[in-house]
Amino acid sequence: MINKEAVNGARSLYYGFLSKMLVFSTNENRYEGVSEALDIMIQNPLDENSGEALKEIKEFMDLGGVESFIHEYDDIFNNPSKQALRTTASYYDEGFESGKKRLEVKNFLAKTKIRRDEKNYKEHEDSVGFLVTFMHELIELIVAGEKSYDTLQHCLFTEIINEFIDEFIKNLYEHDKANVYKSLAVVFNAFVEFERLYFDVAKPAPKEKVVKKQESCEFISDEEAARRKRNREAKEADTIAKAASNNSSYAIDEEDPGL
Repeated sequence: MINKEAVNGARSLYYGFLSKMLVFSTNENRYEGVSEALDIMIQNPLDENSGEALKEIKEFMDLGGVESFIHEYDDIFNNPSKQALRTTASYYDEGFESGKKRLEVKNFLAKTKIRRDEKNYKEHEDSVGFLVTFMHELIELIVAGEKSYDTLQHCLFTEIINEFIDEFIKNLYEHDKANVYKSLAVVFNAFVEFERLYFDVAKPAPKEKVVKKQESCEFISDEEAARRKRNREAKEADTIAKAASNNSSYAIDEEDPGL
């Protein structure tokens, strides 16, 4: 049984770290506090794999600085030469942006004192970056004594984040430009498993992919459609006639094999 009050500080740290790594920002202090957060998490990792991944992120940062983070982030999420990695719950739920999941998150947000900074934050409310930031802020409020947000954080995780986050993490890990973000995916995955224990919720079953049939753009006039129909019917009639002829010959051979 998890002592929820005892681990809320660590949960806030993880969500804050993920927010720094996943929210797009032009602020020069974008990664402020990341190094210190890594030092703390490395001392008490969630498991062995995520512990190694945290060390890899720290080494990457020490060698290349925050500029290396920025370049890789842009290659994965903002690369105009190829389709950027999708980040919204709506896309993973419905196949397009700004769907019902975004509306659900906006409804959750309206029940809090937290507000989206529309001047500096351009991504949708159901994007991964916004969701982990939202969770971080909710936990901070809970730690400060506002226990009424307990239910809301539970709903945000179980109804929004839990439903699509595995697919996002998989796509991030497998992205051909991911290096440090591959390590981040390992950390994120371990943390999501911890959150499922915290909220006592199961990993959702994989969703069946729906492949939309491509509609033909070819225009066919009524006359052309009628001509094609007559040709099909003629071919079908010819096929039936040949089949009947073959059956008749077979019957004759059976009756008088000497012919």
